[in-house]
Amino acid sequence: MRPNRLIGGLLALNVALISIGALAIGDGGATTVGSATTAGGATTTGSPRIHVGLVFDTGGKNDKSFNEAAWRGLQRARDELGVSIEFIEPSEGADRGTALRTLAARHLDLVIGVGFIFGRDLERLADKFPGVHFAGIDYSPSDGVTIPPNLVGLRFREQEGSFLVGAIAAMITKTQVVGFVGGMRIPLIRKFEAGYTAGVHYVCPACRVLAAYAGSEPKAFSDPTLGQELATAQYDDGADVIFHAAGKTGDGVFAAARERDAKAIGVDSDQFAMAPCCVVTSMVKRVDVAVVQEVRDVIAGKFHGGLRELGLAEDGVTFVTDDHNRALLPADVVQRANQIRSDIIAGKIAVPDR
Repeated sequence: MRPNRLIGGLLALNVALISIGALAIGDGGATTVGSATTAGGATTTGSPRIHVGLVFDTGGKNDKSFNEAAWRGLQRARDELGVSIEFIEPSEGADRGTALRTLAARHLDLVIGVGFIFGRDLERLADKFPGVHFAGIDYSPSDGVTIPPNLVGLRFREQEGSFLVGAIAAMITKTQVVGFVGGMRIPLIRKFEAGYTAGVHYVCPACRVLAAYAGSEPKAFSDPTLGQELATAQYDDGADVIFHAAGKTGDGVFAAARERDAKAIGVDSDQFAMAPCCVVTSMVKRVDVAVVQEVRDVIAGKFHGGLRELGLAEDGVTFVTDDHNRALLPADVVQRANQIRSDIIAGKIAVPDR
């Protein structure tokens, strides 16, 4: 399908849909488009107060990780704030910039791109559509670019949450060898590795941290087979706990953990259900909190462009401890991790990001 026909098709479908749904568009792949419903399941009628659109990154809204956290935030905005929502899930290899433009061209109140890959597109569109508010999850400004006043970059101090789960890994390891599997080799994922490694060594200076990445292209976040191979190699090398920051590639880490009855640590969302035998905890990145807050700011007329960063102090990152993982995460480990959390917030512990 030619690009102009694809854009036209997406525009028509977004206008036509009135309840959450999905359609296949384009040749050789599916682009999923959904529109708004209210919390009770009834379709939104009349002119909604605020209309929010979101474009997902690789993996889509059901990736049990980063995108799913954004999806929870979008649903919360609908349910708690009464806004109209819609989303686009571009197919693998599709032009995500086109999806963003589709929403911006309809002058939605807020358009959100999930993932660092949207950076340049958000900058261009914010200049072209000054009346539309834009938000980029994990956005970093391009070299030499001044952030437009209608674009906010939402970033996280992932290294702080990773430090906590690194400390947990060091407290529960029996071999004094732990692992890290990253997706794409970029500075963003390096923050996870740096914080994790520092947390391990804070608790156990003698512990060894094995690290591996799935690649240097975005597809590195969607290769469970490779994730399983990398994790298996680390378990074979003595690791008994592995933390991943690899999107869908992390599914392979959980598969390797199940095979070995070994321990794993999830990322971005609570991933306990992916492997109840083995997922000790997850480093949660509260993308949902960031999404809801930006919607609140738009509603209140308080939207401000620039960069906004969330860490432990802002409840932007944390680790999971609840009834589900209680058997895998002892109370004394939780207690010490919480003390470390307090020390980081108080500035008593400096967490590296590279």
